[in-house]
Amino acid sequence: MNLELSLIYLVSTLTFVFGLKFLGHPETAKKGNLISGAGMGLAILGTLLFHGIDKVPTMNYILIGSALLIGTILGWIMAMKVAMTKMPELVSLFNGFGGGSALLIGIVEFGNNVGVEDTKKASSAILATILSAIVIGSITFTGSLVAWAKLNGSMKDLRLPKYNLINNVLFITLVAFSAYIVMMNTDSMMLIYIILIASLIYGYLFVAPIGGADMPVVISLLNSLTGIAAAITGVLYGNMVMIVGGILVGSAGFILTFVMCTAMNRSLSNVIFGAFSASSDAFAGTATKVGGTIKKTTASDAAVMMNYASKVVIVPGYGLAVAQAQHAIHELEEQLTKKGVDVCYAIHPVAGRMPGHMNVLLAESNVDYGKLIEMDHINPQFANTDVVLIVGANDVVNPAANNDPSSPIYGMPILDVENAKYIIVNKRSMNAGYAGIENELFFNQKTSMLFGDAKEALTKLVAELKNI
Repeated sequence: MNLELSLIYLVSTLTFVFGLKFLGHPETAKKGNLISGAGMGLAILGTLLFHGIDKVPTMNYILIGSALLIGTILGWIMAMKVAMTKMPELVSLFNGFGGGSALLIGIVEFGNNVGVEDTKKASSAILATILSAIVIGSITFTGSLVAWAKLNGSMKDLRLPKYNLINNVLFITLVAFSAYIVMMNTDSMMLIYIILIASLIYGYLFVAPIGGADMPVVISLLNSLTGIAAAITGVLYGNMVMIVGGILVGSAGFILTFVMCTAMNRSLSNVIFGAFSASSDAFAGTATKVGGTIKKTTASDAAVMMNYASKVVIVPGYGLAVAQAQHAIHELEEQLTKKGVDVCYAIHPVAGRMPGHMNVLLAESNVDYGKLIEMDHINPQFANTDVVLIVGANDVVNPAANNDPSSPIYGMPILDVENAKYIIVNKRSMNAGYAGIENELFFNQKTSMLFGDAKEALTKLVAELKNI
């Protein structure tokens, strides 16, 4: 590698590190994205200009340029058109693209390193790296596509008998078969296609049974696998930018996965070996029946209650995103603030359909980042809160997680909204949440239900507040 390219790769690597650092806070996240993107663009440009330019046919540059142009246009269109409600699906789709790239690179490099000549044998290290790219890339590819399909509602949960056993046996078989190929130092393309197909199937079966509130954990894990796949392909090419970038994405994804596991009260071993929603199966039909009296309220009554409150905490959920009511809720916050009410937002780690979904949604409506308070910091404040307004959230405020051992979500850390003086819940109907269970909070004597579309209900609340 020449000096110019080494320096470019060094600068690009630094932009990835600084970009990731900036992504740690909503206020600097946009800057972090731009810095990292600029670094990647610099790395691509440097590779095209300085990586063996004299040895590369002109047609290859035309193909590479065409691919870059098409990818840039498609990526720009997708990013500009995607609604905030569809952001988790877009992330899953991009994860799948990363995995698909890794598996294609693995297949190509197997041919380059092994299958060109009958006498050509790759070292065990190279063969193991190629197989890792194919297996991890394939699992990430199909797993991410399944996650995308489940998030947009085009695919339902698939529950095969003994699916945990099937998945674990298939996973062990993949590892053992890969080890066999490496030990035999085979040059058989047929074996590579077999392990490719098996990996694609495992990726499908791995994610297909997952349902309920486990989806944020899945997205975090798949994002991590995408980074690992990128790092592996970087090893194949001896490319430090790919290696460092992949390691950063993979490690950040794993850290986020641990955070999500804690938020969902699941261990990493449960995540890896297919125990998603296992508690839902185990307790199916045994959860305590919820009953009681539902109290309804109107926009007028809710507005009066919040108008004379000293402190109001807003709990956003996926229903807020579906209704695209982020601007309406910010307007409500501004009206209450003008009246001297202390307003903030309680953010659960897995609110929505992906990590940070609510933060990004509220940031789009220019909500002050200082008003977004994480679960551990807001929970002690609920006892001194006059009114809690819950918009579209369900499972993350369900007291069954604390007091019903038979509940599928028992043990999951939740927002302790029941400790507030008054609770207003905005929902379209009394349907169960994403985890498929009823919420006993709705029957609490302190709770009033404000039924209707979130955007419409919040708009009415703002109008009522202006008239008080």
